[in-house]
Amino acid sequence: MSNGKIILHLCADIGSDSEPYRGGGYEVICVGEKEDVRKFQPPPNVYGIIANPPCTMFSFARTNAKKPRDLRQGMELVEACLRIIWECQYRIVSDVQKYSPLKFWVLENPDAMLRWFLGKPAMVYNPYEFGERYQKRTCLWGHFKEPKKNPIELTADEKAKAKVNSQPLPKFDYMKSKDIAPEWFGKLSRQDRRSICSPKFAQAFFEANP
Repeated sequence: MSNGKIILHLCADIGSDSEPYRGGGYEVICVGEKEDVRKFQPPPNVYGIIANPPCTMFSFARTNAKKPRDLRQGMELVEACLRIIWECQYRIVSDVQKYSPLKFWVLENPDAMLRWFLGKPAMVYNPYEFGERYQKRTCLWGHFKEPKKNPIELTADEKAKAKVNSQPLPKFDYMKSKDIAPEWFGKLSRQDRRSICSPKFAQAFFEANP
């Protein structure tokens, strides 16, 4: 049963970031490729917004792409997400209102060129800081309560590697394909599975921003 609180999940075809809200009884509206976030108009009384604009044009890992990098094109969906966030923020009910109409909003992207446009993120995290056994440095911009980090305990082997390597856990880009979101292996492409949010981080964010 829905609790009546609406969560918009923008640029979401899988919806991994918003899964805890869905499971918690929130009404989650996913605006994916078919809906076209550039044309989407938010409903009234939006509670929170999660935005995941594609990182294709911003990623530093983009080294063998057939299509030239086009930052203007990459910013189209970022701007569309911000437009929706701003549209919800405009909906104040009083001239002297001191609280945001949104309980929270967050825009996520890997740590790369989007910094050039949005500036310093509100938070930067790696999945291992929330219990996963891999690295994927991720930036969050927005207005939200920062979830508490709970880094994993390294194994003896990882501690031994750490003595000669400051990064004992594997980087996401170097992980074997079957180890990236294994529950979706064979169902989604490697690229699509790369975009799936760490379930443990998603849960931590939900608990900090209910």
